[in-house]
Amino acid sequence: MFYEPTKRNHGLPHDPFKAIVAPRPIGWISSVDKSGNVNLAPYSFFNGVATFPPMVMFSSEGFKDSVANISETMEFVCNLATWDLREAMNRTSQSVARGVNDFELAALTPVASKLVKPPRVAESPCALECKATDIVRMKGADGGPRDNYVVFGEVVGIHFDEQYVRNGMLDVTAMKTIARLGYRDYSVVTELFQMTRPDEKKR
Repeated sequence: MFYEPTKRNHGLPHDPFKAIVAPRPIGWISSVDKSGNVNLAPYSFFNGVATFPPMVMFSSEGFKDSVANISETMEFVCNLATWDLREAMNRTSQSVARGVNDFELAALTPVASKLVKPPRVAESPCALECKATDIVRMKGADGGPRDNYVVFGEVVGIHFDEQYVRNGMLDVTAMKTIARLGYRDYSVVTELFQMTRPDEKKR
């Protein structure tokens, strides 16, 4: 099968694009506006984009509260979404009025960050404190603007729960990190496998 996304000519009940680009890490982003109002929301278009300095990005379909807040303060925190926190994460995905405290909505505990103003989620085993570096409004292939925004941030501080360290490495299977798939589907990391790059021994 071949289809053109703009024509929606796949003949299926739902567009398979997000099922193909999967699994995707979930960026559970906490932010504050210039008045100090807190927001917490999950974004399924999220990933790390650089190692040193470590940098992450997330994309918002629409100029939502997270993007608006970060454009004012240029700071945010990415909290790790896990199996145990799946319901709380999902509650923070709902559309609510600007200024509603999502931590209270999801019965989560905000903890002050070390280097940025937005709080982190106490219940999450890992959190990345970030300073925003760029907010980019995306363009289509025709050069026209789209209502999609990508936020890039440098990770300036990292929190992690030491109970998940095994042999000097974080155990993702113990944390049960979750990821977004297509449709209403998610996955949870419970198994790993290793591969060595062919040229690794030469490096």
